[in-house]
Amino acid sequence: MKSLSDSSDIIFDSVSFQKYIEPGCDRLNFLKDYFSERGVSTSVITLEDKKHLYVNFPSSAYNPMFKIKTIISHYDRVEGSPGANDNSFANFAIADFAAKLFNSRKVHNIRIFFTDGEELGAEGVSSQGAFALADLFRKLGIVNDDVYVFDACGRGEVAVLARAGIDSKITGAFKKKFMDLYERTQNLLKLAATNSWMSLPVPYSDNAGFLACGIPAVAITFLPKEEAAFYYKNLMSDKNLEKAVMNCRIDSSVSSKIDLSIQKFKYQEKMPLTWRLFHTEYDNFFSITKESFKLLKKILNSLAELKNMC
Repeated sequence: MKSLSDSSDIIFDSVSFQKYIEPGCDRLNFLKDYFSERGVSTSVITLEDKKHLYVNFPSSAYNPMFKIKTIISHYDRVEGSPGANDNSFANFAIADFAAKLFNSRKVHNIRIFFTDGEELGAEGVSSQGAFALADLFRKLGIVNDDVYVFDACGRGEVAVLARAGIDSKITGAFKKKFMDLYERTQNLLKLAATNSWMSLPVPYSDNAGFLACGIPAVAITFLPKEEAAFYYKNLMSDKNLEKAVMNCRIDSSVSSKIDLSIQKFKYQEKMPLTWRLFHTEYDNFFSITKESFKLLKKILNSLAELKNMC
C-alpha cells in the first residue's frame, strides 16, 4: 500500500493539501478560496459560533421526485495535529467532487456541508457543531434527507460503514427510516466498493448530532485491509470492545476524564492503528494512501448517480 508521498501518480493537488494541513492554516477561508478559484459558489452558515460551509448548487441540480443526499465532512481538527486523515483528506476529495458536480450542470440531488466543531463531540453530542446544524434541519422540517458522513477516509482500501444507530433501542418510525438508509448504504457500497467494504463499530462522528436530533445518518470511514481484519478479530474475541469503541466520546458530565483515560489505555492496543494516529502529530501527509482517493471517488460518484424516490 503506497502513501501519496511514495507515488509519482499524484491523484489530487498534493501541494495545496500540504498547505491545508499546515498548523496555521485558516481552513474555512482556504476551502472558500479553493471553491472560488474553481467557479463554485459557497455560503457560510453560522450556528452557535460554529461556521459551516455550504456548497450552493443551482436549483436545476435537484429533482423533487428523488430524495436529497446530504454529504457531511467536518473541516475542524484537534490543535497540534495536522489532521491529514481526520479529516482533511475527505475535505479535499469531496471538494474536488463538488467542483466537478457544480460545473457538470447535471441533476444529482446532492447537498454538501463542511462542518465545524466535530472534535468537540468529546464534550457531549450537544457541543458538536453538527448537532446545531441537525437541529436547524429538524426545525425547518428537513428530516427526509439521506445523510452521509465521511470521516477519516484517507488510509486504506476498505470502506467501513459504521454500525452506530443499528443497535439503538429506539423503535418506531425513526428506526424504520434509519434501517432503510442503512440497508441502502450497504447496497451502495456493494456497488462502489465490491468486496472492499465492511460494517463495524466505529466511534461517533457528525452522525451523532443528526441521530440525536432524530434524523437518520450513516457514517463511512476507511481502514487498511490488515487493520480491518485485526479489529474484526479483536471484536470477536472481546465482547467488551464494541461498547468501549461506541462510548469513547462519553459526555464528561457522566464520566470522569480519569475513567476515560483508563478505558482508552485498556483498549487502544485492540483498535486499528489508523485510529490511534488520530489527534497526534502522526496523522500527517505521509500516512495518507493512494488507494483511498480512488475508493472514495468511486463511492461519491455512485452516490451522485443514486436516485431513490421520495
